[in-house]
Amino acid sequence: RGNWGNQIEFVLTSVGYAVGLGNVWRFPYLCYRNGGGAFMFPYFIMLVFCGIPLFFMELSFGQFASQGCLGVWRVSPMFKGVGYGMMVVSTYIGIYYNVVICIAFYYFFVSMTRVLPWTYCSNTWNTPDCVGVLDGNVSSRAALNLTHLLNSTQKRTSPSEEYWRRYVLNLSDDIGNLGEVRLPLLGCLGVSWVVVFLCLIKGVKSSGKVVYFTATFPYVVLTILFVRGITLEGAITGIMYYLTPQWDKILNAKVWGDAASQIFYSLGCAWGGLITMASYNKFHNNCYRDSIIISITNCATSVYAGFVIF
Repeated sequence: RGNWGNQIEFVLTSVGYAVGLGNVWRFPYLCYRNGGGAFMFPYFIMLVFCGIPLFFMELSFGQFASQGCLGVWRVSPMFKGVGYGMMVVSTYIGIYYNVVICIAFYYFFVSMTRVLPWTYCSNTWNTPDCVGVLDGNVSSRAALNLTHLLNSTQKRTSPSEEYWRRYVLNLSDDIGNLGEVRLPLLGCLGVSWVVVFLCLIKGVKSSGKVVYFTATFPYVVLTILFVRGITLEGAITGIMYYLTPQWDKILNAKVWGDAASQIFYSLGCAWGGLITMASYNKFHNNCYRDSIIISITNCATSVYAGFVIF
């Protein structure tokens, strides 16, 4: 079985595997819902008593056996069903995350225009409910629709939302109507799968080199968004809400449940990926040190992303 080129490649790969949408969007959302800074208290307790031990166990398990999430259970054949479960979960995750990447590619391509297509409400896919802040006829439309708004019979929508629902996805009106295949999205999905193939074409030899970019670039983007966000009006108010704890919510069991689920979700425990990546380590590698570094980096990224979002 091959090995990582060096230990930095494994750490960066594990960080890139752990850090994702769960850190950038799900963690700030849970903080907002569960009392701001008060949510960090159960979050870090779950990290110390659940996240790091389980993370360390999976790394040491895969490193000791030098097997993936299926072969590693030869140590106890009674639990081989756990390995198959990990494989199924990882398959589902790989499929739906590539759809997310596909959407990112689509917006990347269509944004290469002088005027973004989701800026105004004057497009063929827009409805009378659409109201954009940059539209010149907002005042007149608001006056015409005042009666409807007062009677709550009309829901105001943004041009970006209608672009997403009515043009990009072209949602059908009923679950029984499958609609059509969106060829632009299909092409972007093909591009995302090709990118994944090229990253993994030589196993850890190629993926270990790719992570030098894929694991560090999100931090560059987060920093750019943070600098931009901190200059906007009301930024300090949002950050103060993020940091101010609402201690009464700590007594709510749901807050602790959200903290535990967030730790499992963001670290990627029990999905099989950690065991597989650790199986390419050298036998005497210090996986305890790696588990501490990766876990703390992952959670620090969540806290940093909270400042960006709030």
